[in-house]
Amino acid sequence: MTSLDTVLDKDGVRLTVDDAVATVTLTNPAKRNAQSPALWRALTEAGRALPGTVRIVVLRGEGKSFSAGLDRQAFTPEGFDGEPSFLDMARGPEAELDATIAEYQEAFTWWRRNDLVSIATVQGHAIGAGFQLALACDLRIVAEDVQFAMRETSLGLVPDLTGTHPLVHLVGYARALEICATGRFVHAEEAERSGLANLVVPADQLDGAARDLAGALVAAPRDAVVETKALLAGALSRDYEQQRVAERAAQGRRLRDLAGITD
Repeated sequence: MTSLDTVLDKDGVRLTVDDAVATVTLTNPAKRNAQSPALWRALTEAGRALPGTVRIVVLRGEGKSFSAGLDRQAFTPEGFDGEPSFLDMARGPEAELDATIAEYQEAFTWWRRNDLVSIATVQGHAIGAGFQLALACDLRIVAEDVQFAMRETSLGLVPDLTGTHPLVHLVGYARALEICATGRFVHAEEAERSGLANLVVPADQLDGAARDLAGALVAAPRDAVVETKALLAGALSRDYEQQRVAERAAQGRRLRDLAGITD
């Protein structure tokens, strides 16, 4: 794999790989990286196309906004070219609608694989589906002008692209409910204070901050990071004793590996 190899470039998504670090870029700044089913399929394809050497995935959006959310064309009678409109989907069988939404969600699920650490760099608007895509990642670096908002409820919908689970775990149930039900903006200071953002930097420093963080993450042994991520990701679903057991098992695996002992 050569440095900065372009693995995929289609439907508003570009995937490049530089050794252990991959970058997924949303490439439609003229529409503020508004999202569509074609873009979601491209994001899913990007996740499947990652070489096994990749340890870090950086997600970024070109232009002034990370992503202004779902392209409103989805709700017009004509929808997107070659795609059923959302209105037509709603009139179809419930099982088909559920299966279609599940397919869309796949674009948002692979970012938290245990063998990867994903970093979203977010500037400007991250609205609705854009907010949920940023939430899909493990870590978020945001620009000082960031504006998060979950606008689905204001439109008579619900957030359905996997964002509710990480949002509740990051900010708590009450704050998550208030953010979603009001559709209000969350700006950089609150994002950092509430745990939505790991770091706030000027917009022109986003890419550099992501490179620095990726470099620090790659410096640690891969298997130790994988085991640690799995431990932390499962901690909220385990009680204290179960987490102690999980820690012992993970450490046992690491020690056996370091000693060259195979099962």
